[in-house]
Amino acid sequence: MKASMATKSCRPLRFSQFLRVTSTPLHDFLIPAFQPFPASTTRSFSQSAPRASRVGAATIAVPPDVHLRLLDPPKRKGIITRVEPPKTIEIEGPLGKASVQLPPFISYAINEATRKASLSVLDRKARDQREMWGTTRSYLANHILGVSEGHTAILRLVGVGYRATVEPAAISVKPEYPGQQFVSLKLGYSHPIELGVPMGMKASTPLPTRILLEGIDKELVNSFAARIRRWRVPEPYKGKGIFVNEETIKLKAKKIK
Repeated sequence: MKASMATKSCRPLRFSQFLRVTSTPLHDFLIPAFQPFPASTTRSFSQSAPRASRVGAATIAVPPDVHLRLLDPPKRKGIITRVEPPKTIEIEGPLGKASVQLPPFISYAINEATRKASLSVLDRKARDQREMWGTTRSYLANHILGVSEGHTAILRLVGVGYRATVEPAAISVKPEYPGQQFVSLKLGYSHPIELGVPMGMKASTPLPTRILLEGIDKELVNSFAARIRRWRVPEPYKGKGIFVNEETIKLKAKKIK
């Protein structure tokens, strides 16, 4: 009984209960501390109004020399599945071919008069469909740009003695396909770094400290550039390393002991 009374006495008092217990007047600056905080005055971290992304609904301009074709999924005899197989859009241009898979809930249309392609989903309120809507649209736009103009990545080698060349053969790496080229890097190690150029890409060195990567697949170009950059990540004290495109780094002050 005494324990229950002690726990009751330790509970915090409300403003109305406090006035009943004490007879001393309360100062004005203490009144807000006893009043509950209204939920209506809570503010979010961002002051901007929430708006959904409109990337998926944006149309894609198709150049005259690029042709798009919608392919139905291949039919499998004797196999019954509950999941509808995805369709494929084949993109063909002057630089090559590419393809994008469409989820079952995304439909594709193109206006031949205006050369504008668009994508739509079955339910815009479904979160997974909205996410894949914008992602698929970005993939399609990147492939259209890739087969018409191509994607590039420029790497800058900053450091004393850093050099790069493109060789037809390598000593430490075996070729993965006939005619594969290799990027040879001299980055201060005891041996040169040799990396094979992926199929469908071109590599050149306009300067000893510059590497130019070209290809129709943006993801493949950027991933190979990241593989090269990994050997000498830019460091913030001397500013040395391999920089991709317009990458910069903020230099730090030297540590003084």
